[in-house]
Formats: sequence, structure tokens, C-alpha cells
Amino acid sequence: MPHNNYKSNLTPIKYADATRSVRHVFVRDLLLSSSIGIYDHEKEKLQNIRINIDLCVKEEMAPLNDDYKNIVCYEKVVTGIKNIVCSGHVELVETLAEKIADFNMIDPRIVSVRVRVEKLEAIENTTSVGVEIERHRDN
Repeated sequence: MPHNNYKSNLTPIKYADATRSVRHVFVRDLLLSSSIGIYDHEKEKLQNIRINIDLCVKEEMAPLNDDYKNIVCYEKVVTGIKNIVCSGHVELVETLAEKIADFNMIDPRIVSVRVRVEKLEAIENTTSVGVEIERHRDN
């Protein structure tokens, strides 16, 4: 696992935008163990991965009423990601990122999603390797 002095290398994005009535819901540096990879040794042992997700969420005209049922809940996002990661072996980080994006785009309030999946121990002398994808709802 990364040290406490880890500094994120994510490029900030402008997902919150009052002119478009959208808010930014995000999860930073979710650390999980995953069965992921194409090589035999990767199929025999769990690997540490880091997941970051940014959601662009359409704001409803109705008031929030301080009720989590009226928002996209980041706890539910994390639970969904954990369920996907625990559902079985995945060969490609791209496939895992797509599954996470697809899961989140089920919610019609989500306009777009950016997912970054990083393998933390795959390549020697690197902090991480992985993929970042972005998906937008067709309107």
C-alpha cells in the first residue's frame, strides 16, 4: 500500500458547474485488493489497486431537504465499486474501469463519469500504472 505521504497525481477537472446545474461527487484513493491481470502469477494472488472516480451529477430543481435519498451517495458508489472488484477475476484494468463506469451511469442523474484504476505494484520503480476513462450520457 502507498505511504501516508502519497500525493495524488490526478488532474483536477471542473465537474461542478452552476451554469449547467451540476455538482461534482467524487471518491479519492479507494484502496482495494483485487484479482486482476493477464499473467498466471496475477491470477494466483490479489493485487493492491487504487480507484478514483468523478461523477458529474445533474442537480434536481427540488430541494435536497438534507436527505441522502435526494443525492448520489458516495457510500453507495463505493459499495458498488467494492462489489464489482470482489465479483471475480478481471484481466484488464480497462475492463474494470468500464464496469465501474457502467454501474454508475445506471443512475439517470449522472451526466458523466471519470474512472481511474491503478495497479500499485505491477511495474517495478513506479508508483502505479493503470488507465483512466471518461464516459458521457448521450442526450
